[in-house]
Amino acid sequence: MDMIDGLKAFVATAQTGSFTRAAQRLGISNRLTSKYVAELETRIGTRLLQRTTRQVSLTPAGQDLLARAPALLNELEDMLGSVAEQDKGLSGLLRISAPVTYGETHLRRLLSRFSSHHPNIIIDLRLNDAHVDLATEGFDLAFRIGRLESASLKYRQLGQVRNLLVASPDYLQRYPKPQSPADLQHHRCIVDTNTRGDPRWSFQQNGAEFTFAPSRQLMVNSARVARDWALDGIGIALCPDFVLQQSLADGSLVPLLDDYQTPQHPICAVYLSGSVLSRKVRALIDFAVEEFE
Repeated sequence: MDMIDGLKAFVATAQTGSFTRAAQRLGISNRLTSKYVAELETRIGTRLLQRTTRQVSLTPAGQDLLARAPALLNELEDMLGSVAEQDKGLSGLLRISAPVTYGETHLRRLLSRFSSHHPNIIIDLRLNDAHVDLATEGFDLAFRIGRLESASLKYRQLGQVRNLLVASPDYLQRYPKPQSPADLQHHRCIVDTNTRGDPRWSFQQNGAEFTFAPSRQLMVNSARVARDWALDGIGIALCPDFVLQQSLADGSLVPLLDDYQTPQHPICAVYLSGSVLSRKVRALIDFAVEEFE
């Protein structure tokens, strides 16, 4: 058995808690994954995993190895990759997680440009509005909007996203334009239920903060659909600025409450705190920083 294969199988199994999920991550069979781990245990002379019919858990020795092995594997991949890159540049698989609408509207273009610079990198972009577990799901990197809530993650902030209040000219011909947050109670409001945290809409003016609890008559878990409903003239929407650029530019949507500011939210490249970043992940993060600047 190749020691590296054994370490990879062990790390994947320990991080996912399952031989099945580990096999899916590695692209090999369950039987081969289990065999690699068993042979690794035999070779080093100690049990690393406790096995039950439903799950696996780490022994003390397994916990110690898991604390060291991922960094070792990443360093080895980085070393071998740097040798290969002298001839053909960066290569390998990059698994990336991102929110659906942001991925569809902006990240796809950023990754297209990145891919043109690094054609030997395989990009696997998975769009999901839930915050996936990077270790369990085997992601190298995630793009996320909002504050980080996990000490197990590190991040590099790329920019800011601001939510803007908008309506169509047709809607504003039928209903009076709101002059303050309090006026919103007289309007149909479109609520993006993907927003994390407090569902109330917040506004600031001259240091004072105003909040409004929108009615739940129109709800959707998509910023793009919320924008499109506003374009249809059926209500007022609070949408992230990255889905509004074209609509604001061509006048099909009109910004509201210009005298009030809405909160900004950081957009970050997120990765596991205990991992050593590979050269291809560092390259993508650096590229994203340049693109945002």
